Amino acid sequence: MHITVFTPTMKKLYILFVIGLLLPGIVSAQRYRQRWKSYRSEVHFGVGPSNFLGELGGADQIGTNYFKDLEFSETRLAISAGLRYKLSQMFSLNTHLTYGKVSGSDNLTKEFFRNYRNLDFKTNIWEANTNLEFAFIREQVGHRYRLKGVRGQRGFEMSAYGFVGVGVFYFNPKGSYGDQFVKLQSLGTEGQGISSTRKKYSKVQLCIPLGIGFKYSFDRRWGIGLEYGIRKTFTDYIDDASKTYYDNNAILAQSGAVAAAMADKSDKEFPYITAAGQQRGDPRDKDTYMFAIISINYKIRTGRSAFPMF
Repeated sequence: MHITVFTPTMKKLYILFVIGLLLPGIVSAQRYRQRWKSYRSEVHFGVGPSNFLGELGGADQIGTNYFKDLEFSETRLAISAGLRYKLSQMFSLNTHLTYGKVSGSDNLTKEFFRNYRNLDFKTNIWEANTNLEFAFIREQVGHRYRLKGVRGQRGFEMSAYGFVGVGVFYFNPKGSYGDQFVKLQSLGTEGQGISSTRKKYSKVQLCIPLGIGFKYSFDRRWGIGLEYGIRKTFTDYIDDASKTYYDNNAILAQSGAVAAAMADKSDKEFPYITAAGQQRGDPRDKDTYMFAIISINYKIRTGRSAFPMF
């Protein structure tokens, strides 16, 4: 029986041979895992619906700050553009600029007190925010082209993420007055500027965006996305209704007939309902608005090489 004895030199050559076989695969796998860094930046543009949860309109019941109180007939259009930057394969920063419209009307509810109150509003929303995204389903960058019979690492086109962030937005509510709309903040419809305890609210406010999104990539650069997010705000005056009715005679004397008319738009059949001190809004629940954006996404190549990679 012949026994092969490995000398130290043969062992070294054998080890080098094995490493030579494995090294290309290791390098290729490492290169694949780091390929996302070549596409860290992504621009996106989208449109979609916007809506609002506040004091005005809503379901045929006492108002709530939940989805069952949404008035779908008041859905309006939103437009958004932004830049996403991947911090890692799981975390990204996403900065948006969004324009949307929200509105509400007590005429759309059969709940007695809100219908009798008869208030309405509309406003543009201009928002800038930055969100931190967490990808719980990660996209994988694979072949540049989808060719049959091409071997190598294939990508995973779908991704899903949750997000939370901070933003700032501008609003300026208007209400119907005859056949026109008048700006409400300057009128002081709840006694702002008349009473020392009621200051005029700021039209620039902070918000906390939070929600969920999905993306699908057609190739390494182009893709589509769907993102839904609500905005938790720190104001109750997006619809210009928050606290209690103020003395309408005092509003008339201090701010004029238009302000008095917009403060109390009821038909005056039950004047005790809209008397000074009676509830006009609900300051316990801050206003909320939301966007659902369908976007076109484009990844910006940041790597040095311009050659196709398979």
